[in-house]
Amino acid sequence: MKFKILSMKALFQAFTKHPGAVGETYLQHMAASLSFASVMLLAGMAALIHGAFPFLCVKTGSGIVARLHDRMVVHRVPPGRVDREAIRRTDRD
Repeated sequence: MKFKILSMKALFQAFTKHPGAVGETYLQHMAASLSFASVMLLAGMAALIHGAFPFLCVKTGSGIVARLHDRMVVHRVPPGRVDREAIRRTDRD
């Protein structure tokens, strides 16, 4: 097996290309991804509980998925566009 050795520039781009495409830094993207992952784990546990006990967590999983979709797709700020309301909220804190 032959391995390709990446230059430092290529390695840096590997970690920053996608986060930059969605208007985030690497650390911002990692934080957002981890927050989604933790919520998805909870939704998965709710689905497992619902599978075993259909009378429990009846709408929990679907509600979490709907909120995640809303957070990820509906309220996403396109790259290059400044979310002025988010800046105002930050300034108030």
